[in-house]
Amino acid sequence: MSRGTGVGIAVLVLLVTAYAVTTPAPSAIQPAAQQDDPGFYAGEAGLTPSEIAGREIWYKATAGNARFHTYVFQQRVGILVNWFRALRSDERNDRFAAYGLINDPGCCTPGTAGCRAKTLDETYGFDWCPGDDELLKFVGKAGYRDPACDFRDATPHPDPKENPYIVHHAKKDQRQSSCDLAFGTSTGALGYRKFPNPRFDRERWLKVNGRLGSWEGFSETLSTDKTSSDSGVRRLADGSIEPPFLIGTSCGSCHIAFDPLNPPRNPARPEWQNIKGAIANQYLRISELLGSGMPYDSLEYQMFSHARPGTSDTSALPNDQLSNPGSINAIINLHQRPKFKDEDVIKWHPVAACSATPAAGTKCWCEPGRDGKCWLHQRGKETVHYILKGGEDSIGALEAIQRVYFNIGSCSEQCWLNHLTDLRQLDPEGRNYGQTPFDIGQCRRDCPNFRAIEDRLVDVGAFLFSKETYATDLHVARENALKARNPNARYTYEDLVADLDRRFGNGAVARGRVVFAEKCASCHSSISEAEGGAFKNRDFRALDAKTGLRRDWLGNDQATPVSVAGTYRCRALHSNHLAGQVWQEYGSETLRARPPDKLQDDSSGGRGYYRNVSLLSLWAHAPFMHNNAIGPEICGKPKDDRNFFYRSSYVDRGTKVLLPKGTEPACVAYDPSVEGRFKLYVESMTDLLNPAQRVPKITKLDVPVPLRLGLRRLEEDGKQKQVVGLTIVVPEGTNSAGLVNFQHKAFARDLVQLKLKSDALEQRLAKELGPDEARKLIAELRTFGRELVKQPEKLVETIRKHPKLLELYSSCTADIESDGHRFGEDLPDAEKKALTAFLATM
Repeated sequence: MSRGTGVGIAVLVLLVTAYAVTTPAPSAIQPAAQQDDPGFYAGEAGLTPSEIAGREIWYKATAGNARFHTYVFQQRVGILVNWFRALRSDERNDRFAAYGLINDPGCCTPGTAGCRAKTLDETYGFDWCPGDDELLKFVGKAGYRDPACDFRDATPHPDPKENPYIVHHAKKDQRQSSCDLAFGTSTGALGYRKFPNPRFDRERWLKVNGRLGSWEGFSETLSTDKTSSDSGVRRLADGSIEPPFLIGTSCGSCHIAFDPLNPPRNPARPEWQNIKGAIANQYLRISELLGSGMPYDSLEYQMFSHARPGTSDTSALPNDQLSNPGSINAIINLHQRPKFKDEDVIKWHPVAACSATPAAGTKCWCEPGRDGKCWLHQRGKETVHYILKGGEDSIGALEAIQRVYFNIGSCSEQCWLNHLTDLRQLDPEGRNYGQTPFDIGQCRRDCPNFRAIEDRLVDVGAFLFSKETYATDLHVARENALKARNPNARYTYEDLVADLDRRFGNGAVARGRVVFAEKCASCHSSISEAEGGAFKNRDFRALDAKTGLRRDWLGNDQATPVSVAGTYRCRALHSNHLAGQVWQEYGSETLRARPPDKLQDDSSGGRGYYRNVSLLSLWAHAPFMHNNAIGPEICGKPKDDRNFFYRSSYVDRGTKVLLPKGTEPACVAYDPSVEGRFKLYVESMTDLLNPAQRVPKITKLDVPVPLRLGLRRLEEDGKQKQVVGLTIVVPEGTNSAGLVNFQHKAFARDLVQLKLKSDALEQRLAKELGPDEARKLIAELRTFGRELVKQPEKLVETIRKHPKLLELYSSCTADIESDGHRFGEDLPDAEKKALTAFLATM
């Protein structure tokens, strides 16, 4: 993680210098109050009660993470979030272009026609949204009743096959209070929810900001004097000033997106019919949002905000010291997604009672005050989906949904925060030097928000299997676009094929099916030849008689060694689900028994695999690969230049230096229209099938980053004077991922051991590397130490002079982010075009 890496570098320099010298009762089931805009409820049409309940949870439930995003994230990680910068209502029309955020159609800017709030001071500078009439009364006061308390629970499904938790509700509904779902009201951006802060001090706020509707004073730096350390810290870090709102996020914060079948005419002003809940927002800049309170030249910002639009580093907090941003998963046609039998899984199962004599290796717990609401922890064979980029979440789909809530901050203090690595901790014997496994059973006991979500996982799952996530076909999207101008217009699948054949060559779609069957289907078909017959005879558009969906999910979801895929390998080395790591309990024993891919990098312990993903609706989800790096770079172009976050990552393949400004390919502006998506798809397919033509990409620091270390004294004139210490400058052009991947803890450990117990170090390294390599490494460590003592301010340059150290102390040494997946590069151009045409129909 950027903050920890920065602090780690700082501590490392000092080290080397020294070397020289109460839960609410369950709410009654009742009709849902109309707490939201009518357009939101219109989206329930055709859904079952369980799917409706799951939809509302997906869009609104934060499970208590507002405290995490307001306090814990800043204090534990040291990254400041400037929520006002992204959510201020006077820049509502710039919000999508800046951050890729989807505006809530039910909200409005105070003072605009029809808005119930007349001034920004009434809403503290945010949008007015449904439910705010009540919420705003409790800013600075206690007693707010969360709208989730009036949530309409669906009746538990009576079939144990459909609902494994029914055993807990066979006699009566025993779900945790819906209040603990914690909805709040919308901030104006879908998936981002606000709660009134009872600790808000009106007079203090006015003194700092001048008026209620401004956060400018709260957002400014503590000092404008560049010689002061306070110039790099914003007042957001001042614990004596409480904001009016606590901000939480729902699962939908990353997954809610524009419907490819019915995109908005103006992305800044969508309507409810333009929105889908789970197909993933490929324009979202979540890293910039979460780092929005950091100075641009801080190491934290330059490293934390490196992810491309539509990607998120889900290991940023449960840090495994790997550059890990991955595309936000599009959830499509889950009914057809492959499952894997006989997975060796250890997990908690709902049971009606705990045995007086439990079997060996099992444990059981019953929730106090409930009738037979018990959980049995045991090992067995399960049929599961593989979820996440490498299939790491592998104990069940419902459990995978639950774990998402931890990634967005739920139950952090009660359950998992103290199991994470503290990247500032360099003592191997100290607490949080490394990860420890998170305990699901302990979290269930201690966090009511966990239980509130867990009791409704079946409903969330039902929503994710609903029509909301069905594949989106290009011919339907084009017909909808034509009907917007002429209600009688028609555009069929046959029309699409004819148009594609005209563009890509006569018979291109038919020929593309043959190419796909011969070259791609072995990985990108969910139905093997043993099950469905020869690929060459396959109708890949055939429908399943039971579900009405395509039979073929167009991906086998199996793990492929990254050395075979050839793509940027750092994410494949993800290690958080391995034994002893934080998410150990969410990974199967089968996963951990998988032999590691034979890679140059193995210090992370990661397995080194990627899933063969689905190609359904591919036309709507470019750019490609797990990191969105294959295809044009996309960017929003906001009116406020301060929120233009794009920075080129195009480099010269030989020198790996950033291409000079004006010579690199331009970024492509966000365009969620049907033809905008299709154009991006075609360009990305061209990149995919012609790897030799790709301009390589490496994310780099685009400004020098100063790290000021040591002690300062405040002089009588108010100026700060450095008493001892130094300033290190991380140079512009440094690889961002390289800093993330550098294992500074192991490096510092070995430097200390070299000074104090060199014989023990040599013995340990000899076992790991062999005697000859161990001696070479120790000699290089000694040389490095001597050089750094002479010029400690040149830490980065000194490490660069020792590439062997970088290699041995890095969890991943890959640098080019757009390499790999060379399958199809040898096809004739006509067949590449044919494959592009065929996949556009899928």
